[in-house]
Amino acid sequence: MYLELMGTKRSMKNVRNDSQENLSVPPGFVSLTSLTLKRTVTGGEASDPVAVAGKFKQGPIDRPLSNSDIEKFKSSFMQRPWILHDQSDRVTQKYGSEQIELDMKCPVNARLPEGVIRGCANCSNCVKVTARWHPEESCLPVLDDAPVFRPTEEEFKDTLKYIGKLRPKAESYGMCRIVPPPSWRPPCILEDKKTWEASKFSTHAQRIDELQNSYLNRKLSTFHEKIKTTIPKGAANMDLESCNEGEVDSKEAKCTAVSSELEYGPELTLKSFKKYAGDFKRQYFRENDKDKDFDVSLISVQGRREPLIARIEGEYWRIIENPSEEIEVLCGTTFGSRTLRSGFPQKTSPNIAEYSKYVKSGWNLNNTPKLSGSLLPFGCYDTSSILVPQLFIGMCFASQCWRNEDHHLYSLCYMHLGEPKVYYSVPGRYCIKFLEVVKMLFPQLSKHPELLRDLVTQLSPAMLKSEGIPVYRCVQNPLEFVLVFPGAFHSEFSCGFNCTESVCFAPFDWLPHGQNIVELYSQYCLKTSISHDRLLLGGAMEAVSAQWESIAIRNDSFNNQLWRSVCGKDGILTKVLKSRVKIEGIRREHLCNPSLSRALDEFDIATKRECSICLYDLYLSVVYCSCSPNRYSCLRHAKQLCSCTWGSRYFLFRYSITELNILIEALEGNLKAIHSWAKRKVRPNALLAEMDKQKDHNVISSKIHNDSSHKLNGIASNDRAKNYW
Repeated sequence: MYLELMGTKRSMKNVRNDSQENLSVPPGFVSLTSLTLKRTVTGGEASDPVAVAGKFKQGPIDRPLSNSDIEKFKSSFMQRPWILHDQSDRVTQKYGSEQIELDMKCPVNARLPEGVIRGCANCSNCVKVTARWHPEESCLPVLDDAPVFRPTEEEFKDTLKYIGKLRPKAESYGMCRIVPPPSWRPPCILEDKKTWEASKFSTHAQRIDELQNSYLNRKLSTFHEKIKTTIPKGAANMDLESCNEGEVDSKEAKCTAVSSELEYGPELTLKSFKKYAGDFKRQYFRENDKDKDFDVSLISVQGRREPLIARIEGEYWRIIENPSEEIEVLCGTTFGSRTLRSGFPQKTSPNIAEYSKYVKSGWNLNNTPKLSGSLLPFGCYDTSSILVPQLFIGMCFASQCWRNEDHHLYSLCYMHLGEPKVYYSVPGRYCIKFLEVVKMLFPQLSKHPELLRDLVTQLSPAMLKSEGIPVYRCVQNPLEFVLVFPGAFHSEFSCGFNCTESVCFAPFDWLPHGQNIVELYSQYCLKTSISHDRLLLGGAMEAVSAQWESIAIRNDSFNNQLWRSVCGKDGILTKVLKSRVKIEGIRREHLCNPSLSRALDEFDIATKRECSICLYDLYLSVVYCSCSPNRYSCLRHAKQLCSCTWGSRYFLFRYSITELNILIEALEGNLKAIHSWAKRKVRPNALLAEMDKQKDHNVISSKIHNDSSHKLNGIASNDRAKNYW
């Protein structure tokens, strides 16, 4: 009965043999002692060892159990009704000298009946669905909805300004939905006949019934390989509570659930994928092959009867929490694809004159991360792909599991076409608690925080709510945006065939989030996607340039006003830079030998280099030793770089602390500091040429040098700074 309930058929002939059919006791229970007790010794006999020994008969000495004996012992469980076999509820996998144990709710060896069959003898891309939905067992979560915003035509013109306006109202939900004005209807390039019918993309097979439990067991060995190949030495010794120096919150952690590690599916075009998705959904929600006239669970859509979104959602969570069959679906991402890229029109698109306003729009996701006021381009190298939007092509139940974006960036997702997608979010302020719940469910993962980044699991909203974590929900329809705020965990699944596109970006208010998370990445030896120091310094110099242009050539453009708005003593850019320079100053003061300091000119700024110990980005400062020319470390791990004497290490700095302090004062509005950085670091030739045209050079210089209210403390140390270089 137990086997039938688990939906598993076993063949007894695979485990029977002649030596096991008539066993009186289970294998392995034979006595391993060298003596066989005959009777109880009483009275005086017990005190006489010789007499006692004479009463016993020596028995045979059993050999130790071999591996084959152990396997026979295990397989014999199936033949012994007095033993409940297959009841193991823990999965253990060894990693070097440590063990990681993941609690599993279902038996490890239990296999569900196959509910979806992909391909046949005649066609490799068809689908047969034997599973059916179970509306009576629906697991629909009861959640509050995230807010919905409908901008006016005027509000919609400035993308980042409007998003900044939404933040105070929506950030506490982790996400929000944005419905563009009716007039905003960009064409979908994906629907071009050539693209739709001829451009192929790779798909992945996704087992929905495994997303919460069994998937972890199946992929544990892959995690083991990742530890051996990608995790730096010393990472295993990092503890999740080990943050120090008060630089970042010690319990916040990076946990990005990615859709990697999935089995590859067939290569399909959008047309063939849509047909596959439609066939699956139609068969799965078929009412036991009977055609009823009316059912409250179905609605009419373009002549077809479709299940309500709530019914699909309830069935989705039933499959995850209480699966009865194996449910496999396909999904596709076009990351790195040469044939399918963005669904928005671009400058290279045909018929560009017809929709030029959409090519330039800030809501075109090809433009969003590069808008004026977005810092992300300053932190990217030539090899970085984070500025490139990514398409996700889904079908019913296709999922993107719980994750937050790299570096806790903002994320904006647009649906080009198809059926709705359901999103869930946990606000960023509950990021710590979310990770604590993950550690509670998988306790040993706290010793390996690097595994959290690859943890693909879909925890149910009901489970999270039971732990005091608020979860919000929204339904995205075609031509709508979903905005995810920094640090918020989010997940989603599709209700049918659809195409969505998403991209990350970094407006000014993201800066504190970025500073905290990059220090945390270093603590846990996690690889960074961007150079935060390069981003911060690049943004600061752009702001100084904007101030200088406003003063020197009276260029008070919108872009310059925008950059000046984050300057001043209370400006967010000034505060974050001041915090970063303070950290850098402390590390240099305690670890560096001034006599071994060098300029960082020899380092190519177009190449991203990382600490060999913690993977911290080395844009601002580097430690190296001549014994290992291609091995570097950050200031925190200078002592761990090699076994050479301390005096053999060299310290490379891109800017001295003096220069960085001048940059801070320039952001605060000090005219001498602005002039100093503008003259030496910020586009000086173009600015001076423009000033010569306006014949204001002498006037501006006089104003700067005669302004007694802006004395730069330490400006006299310029000579020392020059000698430093």
